[in-house]
Amino acid sequence: MKDSLRQQFDRLGFRLAELDALLADGSIAADMKRYRALTKEQAEVSGLVERYRRYQAHEADLAAAREMLADTEMAEMAREEIASNEAALAALDQELQLALIPKDPDDERNAFLEIRAGTGGDESALFAADLARMYLRYAESQGWRTEILSESTSDLGGYKELVVRIEGDGIYGRLKFESGGHRVQRVPATETQGRIHTSACTVAVMPEPDEAETITLNPADLRIDTFRASGAGGQHINKTDSAVRVVHLPTGIVAECQDGRSQHSNKAKALQVLQARIQEKERSERAAKEAATRKGLIGSGDRSDRIRTYNFPQGRLTDHRINLTLYKLGQIMDGDLGDVIQGLLAAQAADQLAQLEEGRA
Repeated sequence: MKDSLRQQFDRLGFRLAELDALLADGSIAADMKRYRALTKEQAEVSGLVERYRRYQAHEADLAAAREMLADTEMAEMAREEIASNEAALAALDQELQLALIPKDPDDERNAFLEIRAGTGGDESALFAADLARMYLRYAESQGWRTEILSESTSDLGGYKELVVRIEGDGIYGRLKFESGGHRVQRVPATETQGRIHTSACTVAVMPEPDEAETITLNPADLRIDTFRASGAGGQHINKTDSAVRVVHLPTGIVAECQDGRSQHSNKAKALQVLQARIQEKERSERAAKEAATRKGLIGSGDRSDRIRTYNFPQGRLTDHRINLTLYKLGQIMDGDLGDVIQGLLAAQAADQLAQLEEGRA
């Protein structure tokens, strides 16, 4: 292990002692917000320190085993101990490096998933519906809860636009790499000559804003319209102006919700989506500035980025950011996104490790 890493873990050991002393002070519990923050930090730091201590124990065992090699009667046992401890040290070294990667505070949040049809007309809208089914099935497999907030359907049953709220553990961290352009190559249902067409959709995944950190919207900057919801919803939803559209005048960003029967509920949900979109715009602008200095491996997440191709004739999915190709398109479209997401997470970790190494050099 590099000396720079050892120094970081030594500092974490001192920090853990500080946290233990702070939390032993009963007066800290009077400030619940600070108490929760310290408790969370203590749990994270203690896990890191415990793993580092295991690493140090294996180092001591390895040194002892190497000394045993001089004893011919113990040499065979020593070689086994050396091999075992070297393997454990290699695994722990990788774990500890990954553990030092800064975590995105938004990763644990719920998320809003937007899918919009792009080039390709009706076929694009049908592909948007296929993507929606893929994500909803993946969410179901993870035990996440989903709620369709807004939908605009096409004549053939696809989606021109769909907004879904997804609630559960670690959602944004798992889905954030889905943002960008998704391209499909297949023979459309409306094609009579059997020709393969190419069309596209855009996906945006945004973290749900924390209630304590939401931006304050000036009512004077908002235009709020009500209208009758379209699509499925029963007689009640079609007879009342329950759907709500909110426009943020300074940016032109629009959000709407037509899922609930209550105009009040729809307004609250639309404002949530609007806040998420405004924060995502700010995030994208920051990311663009950072990308000008150093382009991240997995791209900016901008809608204009073509991130993935779904080739139906070949049963192939290709993620262009990490050169990942999988010949299991049928399973993926049924919600089996595990290999894709794990590949993207591994690529992000490798990229962040490289940045950390550059910073330590």
